[in-house]
Amino acid sequence: MKAVIFDLDDTLFDHYSSVVATLRAWMPVLGGGELTDEHVTQWFVAEHRNFELWLAGELSHQDQRRGRLRDFLPAVGQPVPTSDAELDEIFSGFLNRYPLYWTAFPDALPALEVAKSNGWRIGVLTNGTVAQQNAKLAAIGLAGHIDVVSTSEGLGFSKPAPESYLLTCTALGVDPSEALMIGDNLDKDVLGARAAGLTAEHLDRAAGITLTQLVRAV
Repeated sequence: MKAVIFDLDDTLFDHYSSVVATLRAWMPVLGGGELTDEHVTQWFVAEHRNFELWLAGELSHQDQRRGRLRDFLPAVGQPVPTSDAELDEIFSGFLNRYPLYWTAFPDALPALEVAKSNGWRIGVLTNGTVAQQNAKLAAIGLAGHIDVVSTSEGLGFSKPAPESYLLTCTALGVDPSEALMIGDNLDKDVLGARAAGLTAEHLDRAAGITLTQLVRAV
């Protein structure tokens, strides 16, 4: 093995906890009352549905944010504005708070250090925008440990398209057979990577698996 490629959200970066903390701070301003488990569920359903539409090219990135609000606001008893400008203003309340709660998983840096000690090149492959995903890595203190950051926006391909993995391997200067992909999403981080010729391991945190275990196991 000559390189390891990590997914970012919910692999190195604790997206779920960061979003929940943001929602908890934002809800009183939004007027939705105290954050409940149902609110959290509704947010992530809306996020997933609209983000996938962006990845499929059916919505712009800003439109997927508006779509999230159209799905989420009724769930917290709030009216849905009719204009894009009003939706954008409301969503800015989320965006302004979100970076305040960005955090890495405790095993993220140790896993990168193990990979570096193995002499491996280190990449990140993430379905997201160039600016935000790089900002996350910088904010959580991991950017300096990573050789290549590939985003769906920058590549023009999103996981599980084989081009996303292959272009990342090319940027790392390794053959797909020499690269290990690690991520939390079975379809996008594991099955898609394997179909493209990479070795891939599933980060199943619910089962007690850690990043360091997966890096050391290869």
